Amino acid sequence: MNFVQPIRNPEKIEEMKIILIKNNYRDYFLFYFGINTGLRISDIIDLKVKDVLGRDHITLIEKKTKNTKKTKRFLINNDLKFEIKKYTQGMNDNDYLFPSQKGGHIKRVRAYEILTEAAEKVGITEIGTHTLRKTFGYHFYKQYKDIAMLQMIFGHSSASITLRYIGIEQDQIDGVLKDFSL
Repeated sequence: MNFVQPIRNPEKIEEMKIILIKNNYRDYFLFYFGINTGLRISDIIDLKVKDVLGRDHITLIEKKTKNTKKTKRFLINNDLKFEIKKYTQGMNDNDYLFPSQKGGHIKRVRAYEILTEAAEKVGITEIGTHTLRKTFGYHFYKQYKDIAMLQMIFGHSSASITLRYIGIEQDQIDGVLKDFSL
């Protein structure tokens, strides 16, 4: 498995959006949805229109926590509500939010391909489907500096895990070592 990073640079996020929207609106929306919810890709691709349209929250049973059947409830912010309404025009309630041309919903592998192809065009490396979740976390932390809240959102057992997960720990190490020389 590749080690992936959050997209730290807001300009690169905007470049990704431009590349993806030119390619396919579904692909853009996948990226937008992921970086604005922090949900895992396995939970995102399973969603149907009825799970998000006209709702204030996304409620789902997380795929990763199979044994504990952990229910996740996540607020849909106003910007995301607007994008959902725009994206789902003409779709039926039971349609998958991210349909595949082959029927059903896109698979994790296809989501990975979508993201890596766009990232390559904008010069981003160390990217994968988990980059969406990490990008959400990184920018949430940078904006609010509330690691305890982010830890709760992600369901991590400690703040140190969350800091490492979103790349803050590595940023701090890199910052200290940048000017270190003997």
